[in-house]
Amino acid sequence: RDNAYSYLLLKDIFPQNAVDMKMLKVKGILHRMFVKKEQKLYAISDTIGCMSEANKKFVLKHNPFINSNKVEVNPNTIEPSDFNQSLDQKIAIKLKYKLPINKKIFVYGGNLGKPQGIDFLLETIAATKNKDVFFLIVGSGTEYNRVEKWFVNNKPENAILLAGLQKQDYDLLLHACDVGLIFLHKDFTIPNFPSRLLSYLEMKMPIIAATDASTDIGTIIEENNCGYKVISGDTKNMQLAIDKIIADEENYKRMKESAWNLLQMEYKVERSYKLIKDKINV
Repeated sequence: RDNAYSYLLLKDIFPQNAVDMKMLKVKGILHRMFVKKEQKLYAISDTIGCMSEANKKFVLKHNPFINSNKVEVNPNTIEPSDFNQSLDQKIAIKLKYKLPINKKIFVYGGNLGKPQGIDFLLETIAATKNKDVFFLIVGSGTEYNRVEKWFVNNKPENAILLAGLQKQDYDLLLHACDVGLIFLHKDFTIPNFPSRLLSYLEMKMPIIAATDASTDIGTIIEENNCGYKVISGDTKNMQLAIDKIIADEENYKRMKESAWNLLQMEYKVERSYKLIKDKINV
């Protein structure tokens, strides 16, 4: 209407994500309506910023009417803080939340919903026999009650569940942990790119990403020596990744530094700002 410049930061590829989760029927009335809205949104956008290269390829492949010149990678970005926490402070936080002092804390933080493939997270906890590993799940969402019920019924000795915390408390707790976990449902055909990656990188944490085969988040993690990728549901390789990430302390330290370096190179807010500013100033 006003001839304004429209830069779309595409965070969710909808309605296909709902189709993948069997929440919408392909070519049903709702699906057709949302596809029409999706295509209109792409058409009126002067530039479309996708979260990763795989996202960009997916959008162009499934929407051939889009001019490829107006699609670029503009990922989730943050203004990182360099947290400095002493060993005594970390111990105090672990004691506060009843976490073991002498074990590696593998943390899953964030939304607990169907897209996260929570079943494999719970399967991973049950299958892990390594005595040096302890799991922390902290978050909220539609699957929280089911996870809580699983904890009540199974009483795992190697894991604890916490409800969502205020950001300041969550950041302090996250910094006291050792390895970040990312889970995505195995049925996704769209390349999701969870924002919790940035929280883990900010805390200089190595990461294990258990995802579908469509996303490139695990590939990015491995290529930058920040951790390992696993296909969701692959219990054998998940256990290998868990053991491998804590077996070599020197490599673990290198992964911590690599995580911070990746954040600095790719996911600082200045990158998003410059991409948008350059388009507007053309």
